[in-house]
Amino acid sequence: MEKEELIELQVSGMHCNNCALSVHKLLEKKGLHDVYVDFANDEVKYKTNDPNSTPSIIKDIEGLGYKVSEDTAPIIEKAFEKVGNKFYFSLIFTIPLFSHMFLPFHWLHNPLVQLALCTPVYLLGFFHFGKSAFHSLKNGIPNMDVLIFIGSSAAFIYSIVGTVQNLGPDYLFYETAATIISLVLLGNVLEKRSVSQTTSAVRELMLFQEVKANKMEDGEIVEIHSSAIKNGDILVINTGDKIPADGEIIWGEASVNEAMLTGESLPVEKSKYDQVIGGTIIEKGSIHILVTKTGKHTVLSQIIDLMKKAQAAKPKIQKLGDKVAAIFVPIVVGISILTFFIAFYAFDVSFQKSMLNAIAVLVISCPCAMGLATPTAVMVGLGRAAKSGILIKGGNTIEEIADLKFMVFDKTGTLTTGNFKIKSLECISISQQKAESIIFGIEAYSNHPIARSLVKELSGKSPEKIIFTKVNEEKGLGMSATDSEGNSYQFGSKQILLPEEDSNNYSLFLKINNILVAKIAIEDEIKPEAANLISTLIKLGIKPILLSGDQKEKCEALGAYLGIEEVYAETMPNQKLEIIGEIKKRGKTAMVGDGINDAPALTSSDVGISMSDSSSIAIQSAEVVLLQNDLLAINKMLKIGKHTLLTIKQNLFWAFFYNVVAIPIAAVGLLNPMVGALAMAFSDVIVIGNSIRLKTKSL
Repeated sequence: MEKEELIELQVSGMHCNNCALSVHKLLEKKGLHDVYVDFANDEVKYKTNDPNSTPSIIKDIEGLGYKVSEDTAPIIEKAFEKVGNKFYFSLIFTIPLFSHMFLPFHWLHNPLVQLALCTPVYLLGFFHFGKSAFHSLKNGIPNMDVLIFIGSSAAFIYSIVGTVQNLGPDYLFYETAATIISLVLLGNVLEKRSVSQTTSAVRELMLFQEVKANKMEDGEIVEIHSSAIKNGDILVINTGDKIPADGEIIWGEASVNEAMLTGESLPVEKSKYDQVIGGTIIEKGSIHILVTKTGKHTVLSQIIDLMKKAQAAKPKIQKLGDKVAAIFVPIVVGISILTFFIAFYAFDVSFQKSMLNAIAVLVISCPCAMGLATPTAVMVGLGRAAKSGILIKGGNTIEEIADLKFMVFDKTGTLTTGNFKIKSLECISISQQKAESIIFGIEAYSNHPIARSLVKELSGKSPEKIIFTKVNEEKGLGMSATDSEGNSYQFGSKQILLPEEDSNNYSLFLKINNILVAKIAIEDEIKPEAANLISTLIKLGIKPILLSGDQKEKCEALGAYLGIEEVYAETMPNQKLEIIGEIKKRGKTAMVGDGINDAPALTSSDVGISMSDSSSIAIQSAEVVLLQNDLLAINKMLKIGKHTLLTIKQNLFWAFFYNVVAIPIAAVGLLNPMVGALAMAFSDVIVIGNSIRLKTKSL
């Protein structure tokens, strides 16, 4: 079986979810898999067994009226193509047209003036919504734009008939046609802004590969770009540098931070013949490496590929408004047609009256309220969340938040602070105060992250000052020192122990004159709000799960302390992705993480949640960012999601109920079109008012 390949395209001209739906359905009909369409970022991804079909696919998408490029660089839209500019253009004509209902300027009541003001707006709407409506019908799934197009066209044509036949002001509804178009364009603008992200997560991740490298060439060091690195090159890497490519150390020693890959909180000591990974950072030391992997073969590139696949496999959630409209649109059109034929043939009503009754059905069934139901509630919900320090990237996430069954947590930097502290100190032949003083004094000479944490913690205990005449830091072992009396000290990892000396699950050890005198167990400091959040989630019926690259013993201990029963430890990025996939089969799943190693899992989960001090990759990959780094904000996020979705459902119910009641009245000819237009406006006011209520609603 031929392997599927992920294809990425840039498609400009998509302004809302309706546009994305048209492209999505087209690609599905072409037999493509894992179709992902992001209208806010102009991105289209899909999987295919035949990459050679790409030119044909591009041609088909362009047939829908969009611009397509295989280049991953964003396509720059022209000024007149931007939906925001279209909205402002329509607003210029709509405001004076609508104001004739309130201002005593007689010239605004002139039918020809109203026609002149309405025509530019209608033509804009005709091409903007008409294209989407046509292609949605062509693909067999009528969307909201069909009703928008029919509603605005009905009002405009109805008004032209009234103008030509001089039927009077009761038959002029130019402001209705213009207002429909302007309001829905505003909805498009709000919708696009709500889901827009400034940078693509994948592009951001690729920046980790865009680094400079120092290459050893003919005995001299030459600076080159990472893209010019080849297998067999020798690179020189110093403290603070990112490792540009995968390789093997041939000289030197270093403490390497691999948290971006493994999630392991402790830096890893590396020496000659050890393997290093591109994108990781040297916290201290200097090494020369022999490059063994470049380009697509590096671990970082594989993570990028994982992210792309995870993003493509994530289905686009259909908005509730579109689900209702899929049924509502053909019903309304059918009722309008039946109204004409029944009135004209069964009840012998005049052709003109029958036609006006049919158009009245379309006017009264204008989808303004339905079009505003989702974006207004979403924008208010997103705004309230932002004020609470919660950035939710898009309305689609709201539905997912309200239906979560599982919440998966990374460990380091998420449930813990990333700052190390002493868990326990076992003194064998000296006092605790003496041990703390020695550790404080000797670690003060080191810049290692663990050393800095220990010095910070012990400084608050006013340790006794010990003077060392000689201090040395040994890579992979720890610190050694000598005092004025000739006593030797060693403080470091279990590598300083003799075979007969048991580490007994301790992390660090202190020796005086080669005699073991103290053992220390260190741990990441648990965030104070972590236990409260886990308890709250359990009460809400959301099962917490721990998923980390850290050591099994540490993860299980943390899970037991917080009350997390399901724990996965020592996992790599691809394993995290697989585990998230299995959990999703059991119910809606959120992932809370902070590192690059979490990025694929964040993207693959139904809702990715990241801390604001996380890596930029995790932030870009997540749908939710906690700006204040407070885990308890997750509880508020859940409440906002639940009430926002409830508001959307209330809005949609009202919009649908209003049409169900008003359409029959219009169909029998008992509803004056002007009253219908006012009723339509009243429906909009109710929907918007209900959405605004969400701002102050008690959660």
